[in-house]
Amino acid sequence: AAVAVFVGKANCPCYAKAELLADYLQTNLPNFRVHKITLHPDKWQQWLHDICETNGWEHRQCPIIWRELLDRGGKGQLLGGLKDFLEYAQKYYGITSMMLIEEMIAIAEENLQAHLEIVKEDEEIKSLIKPVQIWITSASVPICYHLIPLLANGEVFGMTTEVSIHLLDTEQFKEMLCGIVMEAEDMAFPLLRSISEHTKIDQAFVDADIIIVLDDVLLNLEVQSLENYIREVSEICQVYAPLIEQNAKSEVKVISSGKTFANLKATMLRTYGPSIRPENIIAISTSWESAAKAMLARKLNMDTAGVKDVIVWGNITGSNCIDLSHAKIYGYDCAIRGPPNFQRPLLNMIYDSEWIHSELVSAQSTLSSRVSRCKGTLPAHAIATVLRYWYHGSPSGEIISVGILSEGQFCIPEGIIFSMPVRFQNGNWEVMTELEINETTQKILRRLSHELVQEKLVALKEINEMHPYEEE
Repeated sequence: AAVAVFVGKANCPCYAKAELLADYLQTNLPNFRVHKITLHPDKWQQWLHDICETNGWEHRQCPIIWRELLDRGGKGQLLGGLKDFLEYAQKYYGITSMMLIEEMIAIAEENLQAHLEIVKEDEEIKSLIKPVQIWITSASVPICYHLIPLLANGEVFGMTTEVSIHLLDTEQFKEMLCGIVMEAEDMAFPLLRSISEHTKIDQAFVDADIIIVLDDVLLNLEVQSLENYIREVSEICQVYAPLIEQNAKSEVKVISSGKTFANLKATMLRTYGPSIRPENIIAISTSWESAAKAMLARKLNMDTAGVKDVIVWGNITGSNCIDLSHAKIYGYDCAIRGPPNFQRPLLNMIYDSEWIHSELVSAQSTLSSRVSRCKGTLPAHAIATVLRYWYHGSPSGEIISVGILSEGQFCIPEGIIFSMPVRFQNGNWEVMTELEINETTQKILRRLSHELVQEKLVALKEINEMHPYEEE
């Protein structure tokens, strides 16, 4: 079995004559199959050079014709140009073409107009399918590697929404970014319109719909003070925020994640990017939430998916509080059973009160260690989950913890990014202010708020000392 491949310029009379003869042969000969590729005249020379270089052929005129041997593999068998094809058709089938040059030229002109119309239609169709533009900073980190498949497989934005992913990092990581791009392309995700690497900061966040900030600092307080690390984070945000305002779309969603200063990064991006919608800047708490649910599920000897409404308060990558006062469990194997939606208060099912009041508190350090040591799968899943909720809504009635800009809810000071309970619906989120919190939790929130306020003050102080405002 074989297919004859015909490739030529849309306005080439010789290509017009060859393809019409090929159509005639395909119509009248049962085993003669044709595949035609029509190119714009401007793209012909480069395409011809590339195909000949790939296959080791010598051919310079239009058209180029070869046979693809379907049952043998390997490269095709070059037939040549129009003259070679006419000789081939005469020799093997006793058929030739008597088309005059005037007819060839007229058909070539028609072919060019038809080709231009097809290209225009394709471009119009593509313009209607606008992919979600996603930028990921510090894209050489493992979180990004695990995040890309989650963004590109359709589970986050839907099976009809394409994505374009832009990986941003410094020049020293360019080779690594290129490797990630090649691997993602090789995976051939049907919804991945494009993926590209960027190392020039002035090109960052162009047309961004979503920005995922993964920048971290390697904390070692024996090397330098906490204030210096806070200054590093603030300086990064001072670079990013104006670029987001300048280059990204007006409704851009900004997500802060990573192992260090997740809240502070979101707070400073808001501080240095005042035109960014404050409700569109969030920090991801879901890694903590998931790890706490898993720990509780092990205690109760049940599936993690059955633990709901665990609240993470405070500083996601610093001091925070795991609140179980509203937590519920579903599908727990106990004396009282009910339908799948039957739930019980989690605190009622853990009879070991000592474990609740002491072990869970001490387990904060264990959870912190687990979250900080994770290689990337857990935080990548957390980011993807929150994005899915943001676009499609969170499960009805379920509490989700997210770091958002405080407006005084739960008596938390305004102006800091603070993890608190929210629900997602209709492309937005709202704080679940109807939840009641006891006096003990309120005291904890005041302490956690103080830490975040101090972080922000230190960040502003450090930057102001480096770049003092000039009095007019």
